[in-house]
Amino acid sequence: MIPFALRTLALSCLLAGSALAAAGEKHWTQFRGNRGDGSTLANGLPLHWSDTRNIAWKTPVHGRAWSSPVIYDQTIWITTASEDGRALSLLSVNGKTGAIVSDRKLFDVVQPQFAHKFNTYASPTPVVEKGFVYVSFGSPGIACVDTKSGRVVWERRDFICNHFRGAGSSPILHGNLLIHHFDGSDHQFVAALDKRTGKTVWESRRSIDFKDLGPDGKPEAEGDWRKAYSTPHIEMLNGKAQLISQGAKAAYGYDPKTGRELWRIEERTSHSASSRPAVGHGLIFIPSGWSTGQLLAVRPGAKGEVLDVNAADAEQPREGLNLVWRIKRNVPRKPSVTLDGDFLYWIDDGGIAVCVDAKSGQERWRERIGGNYSASPLLAPGRLYFFSEEGKATVIAAQPRFEKLAENSLPDGFMASPAVLGHALILRTKTALYRIEEGARLVSRR
Repeated sequence: MIPFALRTLALSCLLAGSALAAAGEKHWTQFRGNRGDGSTLANGLPLHWSDTRNIAWKTPVHGRAWSSPVIYDQTIWITTASEDGRALSLLSVNGKTGAIVSDRKLFDVVQPQFAHKFNTYASPTPVVEKGFVYVSFGSPGIACVDTKSGRVVWERRDFICNHFRGAGSSPILHGNLLIHHFDGSDHQFVAALDKRTGKTVWESRRSIDFKDLGPDGKPEAEGDWRKAYSTPHIEMLNGKAQLISQGAKAAYGYDPKTGRELWRIEERTSHSASSRPAVGHGLIFIPSGWSTGQLLAVRPGAKGEVLDVNAADAEQPREGLNLVWRIKRNVPRKPSVTLDGDFLYWIDDGGIAVCVDAKSGQERWRERIGGNYSASPLLAPGRLYFFSEEGKATVIAAQPRFEKLAENSLPDGFMASPAVLGHALILRTKTALYRIEEGARLVSRR
C-alpha cells in the first residue's frame, strides 16, 4: 500500500502540473525555457498558423540578432545588434499587444570582433527574473538591467575572449550566481558572477590539453578548434547540484558553488559545441559539435574522473564517469536535443528528425523533415515543434512512432528558439517578433 503522505504528495504534484497546463506559461526565463530543456506543460498551443492565420501580433525588430526571447509576466525581452556590431541593444515588448515598451542601446563597440555570416553580434539569449534582466553579448559586454526603470545596475566589459566567429553562449542563473561560458580561440573558461554586483565569485579554466600546437608553438588554425558556443546547465546529479558545461573537445562537470571540476569527458575529433545538454535517467545527453560530432549519453562522475570517449575501452562499464552509448549519425551541431520521458528527440542541421530510446540509444524512427535548422525544438504535451531557417514550422507527435501533425510557415525564417507565454507561441524570425495563438487576429506594427 502506498503511504498516505506519498499519495498526498503525488496528488499535489499532479494538481500543480494540471494547473500549470491550464494556465499556460507565465514566465520563460532563459534559453530553452524555465527548466532549460525546451519543454512546456501548457496545453492548447496553436497547431496551425500562417502570416494571416492565428497571429495575435507581429512586431518588426531592427538590427540583426539570433538571440531568443525571454519573458517575465507580460514583458518580453530580446537583444539585437547593428549589422556592423557597433551598437548592442536591449528591447522590451508588451506581451499582450506587441508594442515596443523600451529600446535601449547598452553598449557602443569601437572595434567589434569578427562575426561569421551565420552568426550575429547578439546571439546569446538573456536570462530574466523578478526585477532584473541579465544580458550578454559575450566579451563586448555583459549587463544587469533593472526591469522597471531600465537602469543599468552593473556592467562588465573586461572579459578577454576572442570569440573568433562571434559569441553564442547564453548565461544562466543559479542562486546568487550568474554563470557564463567564455570559450574563445585565445582563452577558455567559465565565470560565475555575483548577480547583484557583477563581481567575479569564481573562474575555472578549461583543463583539457587541446594538443593542437603547431611547430611554431602556436595553436593550429589560429585557435579555431578551441572555441565553443554552448550554454551551461544545472542539474541535480548524485544528490548534488552539478554544472554541466560543454567546451571545445570536452564536456565538464563543475561544482556550481566553487567552480571545482568534478569530471571531464573528452571528444577530440569534434569542435565548436553549440547546444545545451539534456539530462534524464541519470544520464547527460551531449551533442559533441562539428566535424565528426557524436551524441554521447554519459553517466556523470564526481571524483575528478577523466574519460576519452575515443579510447578503445571507452564503452566498457566502470564506476563513476561512464559512456553508456553513442550515436554518430545525423547528430545536431546547433540545435539542442529534447528529452520526453523515455525518449530522446532531435533534429539535425540538415532537417533529419530522430527519436531514440533514451536509456539504450536504440533508434525508434528517423525521418527527413527538410530544411536547415539552428533553432532548438519545443516540447509541448504530446507535440514537438521544429523551426527551420527557411521559416517552416513542423509539428509532430511526441511518440515512438513518427506522425506529422502540421506544417506551417512564416516569412524570413527562424534562427532563434521559441518561447511560450500563456497558451501562445512567441516566435522570433530574422526580422520580426510574433505572438501566435489559437483564434487570434493579426495586429501588425510597422
